[in-house]
Amino acid sequence: MDFVGKKYKMVSSENFDEFMKAIGVGLITRKTANAVTPSVELKQEGDTYTLVTSSTFKTTEIKFKPGEEFDEERADGAKVKSVCTIDANTLKQTQTAADGIVVNYVREFGPEELKAKSMLYKKISRVIICKGSQRFAYGVGF
Repeated sequence: MDFVGKKYKMVSSENFDEFMKAIGVGLITRKTANAVTPSVELKQEGDTYTLVTSSTFKTTEIKFKPGEEFDEERADGAKVKSVCTIDANTLKQTQTAADGIVVNYVREFGPEELKAKSMLYKKISRVIICKGSQRFAYGVGF
């Protein structure tokens, strides 16, 4: 896993505001989040991973062991249950909120870029409400 320990900086984003709105993020937080360009780094210590997302607005860290459910606080303060899995260069994360909203994140790490996709579902119907994507580049603007 040659991507562990690399820092990737966001270079583009699509539908992020609509995605945040769909999961209940407030207007002020959405405006602030849309104005920053975060960086993402995946670290590993033994069988525990830490995903660090940092920006001038906020830094969040999630620590996880693949396949084990854990409590997470999103950047907007919402509390969710999450499970992460890693397969080759892909990190998949499923967040489940108390209101039944399920978000699936797929982060594909490459030597020069990280592609992050998110899909939002209503737990009852499993109908996709909103999709978003972000692209991060390795070694850009640090």
